[in-house]
Amino acid sequence: MPNVTLENVTDVVIASLGESGAIDDRQREIMTSLIRHLHGFCKDVKLQHGEFLAACDYLARAGQTCSDKRQEFILLGDILGVEVLVDMLTNVVEGPESVSTVLGPFYRDNPPVLPHGASTVQKHFDDEETVYFEGVVRDTAGNPLAGVTLDVWEDAPNGLYENHDPDQPEYNLRGRFETDAEGRYAFRALRPVPYPIPDNETAGELLRFMGHHPNRPGHMHFILSKDGFRPLISQVYDSSSAWLDNDSVFAVKDSLVAEFQKAPDEMHDDLYVKFDFVLKEKAAAASMAAE
Repeated sequence: MPNVTLENVTDVVIASLGESGAIDDRQREIMTSLIRHLHGFCKDVKLQHGEFLAACDYLARAGQTCSDKRQEFILLGDILGVEVLVDMLTNVVEGPESVSTVLGPFYRDNPPVLPHGASTVQKHFDDEETVYFEGVVRDTAGNPLAGVTLDVWEDAPNGLYENHDPDQPEYNLRGRFETDAEGRYAFRALRPVPYPIPDNETAGELLRFMGHHPNRPGHMHFILSKDGFRPLISQVYDSSSAWLDNDSVFAVKDSLVAEFQKAPDEMHDDLYVKFDFVLKEKAAAASMAAE
């Protein structure tokens, strides 16, 4: 064992990684970079032992906060811009495909399957505005795609998602739809409103430490999926919403901003949004590997 010093400790730890065959190349790449950057951070700020212990306590409390209704580490990743960065690294846009953005911490599996044009609204609010969403899903060559599954979800006019509001019915403002033979989707919902991400517990501590606000602009969440195509996780933002230029989780993209227009009388809704999506085909190699 070499004498460990301030100058060589990083190299000593990296040298302790398992030999070839004990860990794979990707593990070695990740751990080598993690160690170098983590040690570099500690040296850069001259991290003190009391601060190290405080950080350990903070991470322990973040883990204790996690539940089936709140994934604290996703929230922390959002606040630090890590989730949006990882999303951009994972889903590089190379052509006409739609831009993705963060999943966020409020998604729920298995929302109710609803017919074309149905409403996700199970509870109404005094200050609500109804909105009709429709559009076409195409491939990168411009062909409409039938049978695309769309999961949609949003907050209520009180700024709360149903799984954080005991007064909302299960799966309120959530639904699963499918495109028709012409690639069209349609559903009714409520106008999403700006809301603060949870700013209590460790997420709130981080926001206050950064001097940042917790607010997000109004948006509708989407997950689009179809065999043979890259899944798309995205959001559509209200162009007139507050916080559009200062999103607390840095997830707004210009191409995802839509105008919520006054709906024609025959729609019997307050607002209308037309938004099209383009899905990218999976690479042939990725498809073969999946098989």
